[in-house]
Amino acid sequence: MTTLSNLQTSVDELRGDRTRVLLFALDNLIWPILLVAFIVFSVLLPEIFTQYRNIEFLLYTSAGLGAIALAEGICLISGNFDLSVGSIAGFSSMAAALFLTSWFPGVPGVVGILVLLAVGGAIGFFNGYFIAKFDVNPFLQTLSTLIIFEGGILVLSSRSVYGLPESYLWLGGGDVTLGGLLPQGIRVAVFFMLGLFVAVWFMLSKTRFGRSIYAVGGDEESAAEAGIDTDRVVIAVFVLSGMLAATGGLLLAGFNGGATPTLGTQQLFPAFTAAVIGGISLFGGRGNVLNALGGVLLLGTIAAGLVMLNIDPQIVQTINGAVLFSAILLYTFVQRFRERLLSDL
Repeated sequence: MTTLSNLQTSVDELRGDRTRVLLFALDNLIWPILLVAFIVFSVLLPEIFTQYRNIEFLLYTSAGLGAIALAEGICLISGNFDLSVGSIAGFSSMAAALFLTSWFPGVPGVVGILVLLAVGGAIGFFNGYFIAKFDVNPFLQTLSTLIIFEGGILVLSSRSVYGLPESYLWLGGGDVTLGGLLPQGIRVAVFFMLGLFVAVWFMLSKTRFGRSIYAVGGDEESAAEAGIDTDRVVIAVFVLSGMLAATGGLLLAGFNGGATPTLGTQQLFPAFTAAVIGGISLFGGRGNVLNALGGVLLLGTIAAGLVMLNIDPQIVQTINGAVLFSAILLYTFVQRFRERLLSDL
């Protein structure tokens, strides 16, 4: 009898281990998908797609989107979403550019970065305060903010602003050689983007505030009963989201060499797609922002590959929409399969 009992226990443990492995694979599905996409384009574009310069440029062009995807990702984890991340990126970048060139010319670029972060954080506070304190629907709140500040960019300036200090553009446009360790220089924005993802991941997974965000996203009422100030968490999330979106605007300005009226305004749906493809739950409380990085790189890989294949830009836009649709279908399937696996534990 004892032998049969031990055998049954061993079988249950093996089944539990198998389920946990499958859950881990589902939660990190983006990386095998990214690998497959990279291999496909490497085969279609031999000796071109895998060149060092191409890979470095792919990472570089993903930096601005990466910061904006982070902004969207933390909102989704908290059980909210933010439609205004792209307009925040554009408006804060334009405001900082005018601050440095027209309003207070001669001011150091670092001051412009602080202004940019302050503008992004203030808009985020505006969103979070009304959502938390007045229970405004996040969709309606951030949609109105999107419209206000997308128009606000044109109110500030309908022309591109160049001639910005090098210290302001350095994060998005500078490069480093790491003391000659690299065969060619690599953009600062690449290291900054990777560091930003690691820092946000650490904050979400290793700090009390990060755990509070997951708790609020999972069940806000239960989080409140556990003693978490849910209003404060929601407001803080939107402030952080606004600052991250503004950082995306800073990186895009460095990439472009200045602030343009359309900067950031087309980044909302790619950022949302990257977060969803990366496995961040649409219903809050679950997701790993490092996997959102995989989503950003997947979109960058597809875009770069299609451009090298000389695909019409309009078709590229259609394909991006198809990728978002596929991501939602994949998320739905994975969610159902995940729930079935959890019931077996």
